[in-house]
Amino acid sequence: MPIDIDQKSVLKIARLANLELTAGETEQFTVQLGAIVKYFDKLNELDTTTTEPMLHSTLSGAPEAWSRPDEPHASLGQEKALSNSPDAAEGHFKVPRVL
Repeated sequence: MPIDIDQKSVLKIARLANLELTAGETEQFTVQLGAIVKYFDKLNELDTTTTEPMLHSTLSGAPEAWSRPDEPHASLGQEKALSNSPDAAEGHFKVPRVL
């Protein structure tokens, strides 16, 4: 089922991303996103009936290549965790204010 990208969809995505778009940008992104979705829709034409599903994204199929035993171990501790921090205060990572 093809998905059609229209200006309403682009404006909704922009609102969710907290972006303010001009009319020209809205038109431009409508064309660009439409082309991207059309390209991905083209992948549905591929015959994948003989392709085995991937269990993991590593190249090796061996479970030991992508898993490790789930064993408890000691944590770093606050002092060691903050030792390489560029800026720490009162036992916490200090980061720029977002809001």
